[in-house]
Amino acid sequence: MAIEFARSDRSTLGIEWELALVDRHTGDLVGAAPEVLANTVLTDEDGNERITSELLTNTVEVVTGVNRTVAEGVADLEHTIERLRRTTDPMGLELIGSGTHPFARWQDQQVTDKERYVTLVDRTGVFGRQLLIWGVHNHIGVDDPAKALPVLEAMLVYYPHLQALSASSPFVFGESSGYASSRAMLFQQLPTAGLPPQLESWQQYESIVADLIHIGVIDHWDEIRWDVRPSAKWGTVETRVSDGLPTILEIGAVSALTQCLVDDFSERLDAGEELRTLQPWFVRENKWRAARYGMDAEVVVDRGGSERLVEDDLRDLVTRLEPVAERLGCATELHDVLTIIDVGASYERQALASAQAGGDLRAVVSSLVREMREGRPHAG
Repeated sequence: MAIEFARSDRSTLGIEWELALVDRHTGDLVGAAPEVLANTVLTDEDGNERITSELLTNTVEVVTGVNRTVAEGVADLEHTIERLRRTTDPMGLELIGSGTHPFARWQDQQVTDKERYVTLVDRTGVFGRQLLIWGVHNHIGVDDPAKALPVLEAMLVYYPHLQALSASSPFVFGESSGYASSRAMLFQQLPTAGLPPQLESWQQYESIVADLIHIGVIDHWDEIRWDVRPSAKWGTVETRVSDGLPTILEIGAVSALTQCLVDDFSERLDAGEELRTLQPWFVRENKWRAARYGMDAEVVVDRGGSERLVEDDLRDLVTRLEPVAERLGCATELHDVLTIIDVGASYERQALASAQAGGDLRAVVSSLVREMREGRPHAG
């Protein structure tokens, strides 16, 4: 089957931010998304919804339009969230961004009444119902369809950097998981989720999609939920690596890092360079290490198997990408990567909040609510 990769302007940006609805007093999840959405209709000039439903009724997703700069994308999100709070505040609801909820039970959650979600849970059973997870997706425009797959594969080299930086799910179902990102482990249970295969050509990708449709695994290509995937409808490479992020500052930082990487790859391809890649087994190991150890992960950085602390590699990466960020107008947001490192990634801050409260996980939710309101991470 033929899948046409849409034309888009180079390095344009779209952001999708999944947010959980929690009770202001108890911190527990509330399945109020249908009511919230019914009272918060917001669309752009093209008729695209800016606030949408997700798998579970405890979740809303805020979506930007197409933006040139990270600052524009962040402002877009802030405007939408301000509108959203006009509905949620009177209902006694708070918004939080996190890879998992610290103590909510998956058995208590309701699936959104949409055919695609009902079908997904019916097919995946208990493992699908356990997907009490939230993430952030970045779409970066690719101006030539021939670049899409090389850029995708090159992005996998930096998978652990994005995973460690965004890791925000140390607790799951009321327990400490021992992982910086429990979400990464939970999400890959889906048969079409996880790391993408190595793709040598667009025709191979089309063949995979055709095969999966033929045997009834999916009905459409967008039901392939790889951690990094081509998004043909928008003409983008979409990264789905990041855990849910608690603050707008972190949204900006991760978006800037992603935009700079994709733009740098695009520039190198235009110059006739071959992009650096890793063997699939190294990519898989890097994903696990970053999910398990977060910023303390020692990750594989080249095909020879050299290893480096991901935090150190991130600091050097920010320096290397500074000229790209200047060109794209996101230097401030890129340097906020260093702010996250210095303050601590969300999984570290959540662990600290729990420890300071004697293990009371309601304090973790309170800290997430506070950070979401203030827009910046707090060390403690």
